[in-house]
Amino acid sequence: MFHCGKITYVHTYVLQFKFIVELKKLMNNKLGLNTSKIKRPKNGSHWLYACFQNDEERSKAIAALNGYSWKGKTLIAEEAKPAPDPLVRKRKQEEEGIQNKKKKEDNDKSQEERLKDAVTPYWNMPYEEQTKLKEREVKNLLMKFDNEVWKIHKEKRTEIEANRKVYDGLSFELKPIQKSPVTEGYRNKCEFTVGIDEETSKPTVGFRLGSYVTGTVAVAPVSSLNHISEKMKKAVLVFQDFVRQSSMEPFSPADYSGYWRYLTVRESKHTGDLMLIISMHPQDLTTEKLEELKKNLIEHFSTEESVACCIKSLYFELLTKKRVGEDGSKPTHLTGSTHIIDTILGRQFRISPEAFFQINTAGADILYQSAIDMSRVQRDTTIVDICCGTGTIGLCFAKHCDKVVGLELIAEAVKDAKANAELNQIENCEFFAGKAEDILPSVLARVTGDDVVAIVDPPRAGLHMRAVTQLRNTKKVKRLIYISCSPASAVKNFVDLSRPSSKTLRGAPFVPVRAVPVDMFPHTKHVELAILFEREQSKEQVDQTEEQVDQTKEQVDQTEKQVDQTEEQVDQTKEQVDQTKEQVSEDVNGDKQAIEVDSNNGAMTLDSDISTNDVQN
Repeated sequence: MFHCGKITYVHTYVLQFKFIVELKKLMNNKLGLNTSKIKRPKNGSHWLYACFQNDEERSKAIAALNGYSWKGKTLIAEEAKPAPDPLVRKRKQEEEGIQNKKKKEDNDKSQEERLKDAVTPYWNMPYEEQTKLKEREVKNLLMKFDNEVWKIHKEKRTEIEANRKVYDGLSFELKPIQKSPVTEGYRNKCEFTVGIDEETSKPTVGFRLGSYVTGTVAVAPVSSLNHISEKMKKAVLVFQDFVRQSSMEPFSPADYSGYWRYLTVRESKHTGDLMLIISMHPQDLTTEKLEELKKNLIEHFSTEESVACCIKSLYFELLTKKRVGEDGSKPTHLTGSTHIIDTILGRQFRISPEAFFQINTAGADILYQSAIDMSRVQRDTTIVDICCGTGTIGLCFAKHCDKVVGLELIAEAVKDAKANAELNQIENCEFFAGKAEDILPSVLARVTGDDVVAIVDPPRAGLHMRAVTQLRNTKKVKRLIYISCSPASAVKNFVDLSRPSSKTLRGAPFVPVRAVPVDMFPHTKHVELAILFEREQSKEQVDQTEEQVDQTKEQVDQTEKQVDQTEEQVDQTKEQVDQTKEQVSEDVNGDKQAIEVDSNNGAMTLDSDISTNDVQN
């Protein structure tokens, strides 16, 4: 639970993100305070809210900040009244009889229906209708993006409007939605919550019926959900048996009591193997108790039932409150393999507990092939894979291009990416660890080829603005494919990539050319979207291209003249050949006649001589 204080600083600068960053540095670095987060002011208020882990840290901060002079202003700091706890607020509303229409409707549904509505809201809709609905939603979102581009590019409005007549209201091509090859049991990863089933009052491993913010903490079993495989459901029941046999209660988000929190299950759709990561709050358990618990888990998951579920890897994770700047604990390997193997487009990938991997393996085949097709990658192309994770996209591109360079924030994922390259015997890939916005310039500097394609597959929130700026300013990046699992969150990135050149965005803008939606999440509202952007040519480049076109035309004209001259020469040569043939023919005929005349004369002389001799004799 966070303990908040509020700080006032009357200045318009307060609304800027930079101010928040500088204030947090002041508090944590200079004054040695330990604020967890700072909330922006709302509705024109000049109060900022800083949150701390406990009362002691909050009191220390108030004492340090109240009356402190900073940037020519005097800060005022005092204790903030806490916002009402969502669960407490819900109970109060129920006591007062305040329930909205949706809650009344939910009360008329069974627990199973409520869970399906919460987790797979399209569960009762034919798949064809689901995809048509998602296609319309994607088009509506892209039209909003297209309108933003129209607003910021006054000089291109005529071109945009002309293209909209071609592409049914958009200035670029929107391909039909690519359907998932598998619609049932397609998820290869699920994070299940441990809680209390409100119907049986028993500890249950499943999904919440709603969020804690709405006052819902009850958990329902997952047996009726159609996007989870039967093998995964059986593994959930195996762990649920262990929890129910345990003397330790499930974790409660209301008062932070209890132990069992999550069960994460990962499944290889290629081998059928499962990986389980069990997460719990240790509370005040001793090291000895924790070691005993680990042994019990290993024993429980060594049974025939566990083996029948193909549980090949087991991890254990302790969830503790993190202080500012601290990394969370890593899962501890208990037994079995350290990873499982799955495949995309014929490439093998090892999956570790924290590695990112598309949750729909069959859908990933469609998504990655679409990206390869639209990229127009050539043998001399360099692929820059930003937010590369375990290298899945880049390694699928590798056989089509000259080189792949991958960037990833999580160091463990980079290790997996390198291992995956080795596993597939791919040698034209390099991977680097760090924030994309920090290491992108140095990585791009290593790229020597002229044809560079950037692949961006960022987290749900999108790409950091600094990374967008660096992509814009790197002229050698000619094409960019942006893959988003949350297109609505990525629209700002789309717009920034397309903005006219400025002091900050010095490079020529990227122009959207083609978009391909892929249904990676059947029965839910979510959809994956891949967009191809191409670098707009600058005026100088356009002029150079026009000059090259003119030069090419001249060369073509010259070639045509040469062809005409050659044809004339050929005709003349043919005439000469014909004349020569005629002369040869005439000469031959003349010789024949001369020979015949000489032969006749000779015969006559011979006859005359014989007659004379005869006479003389």
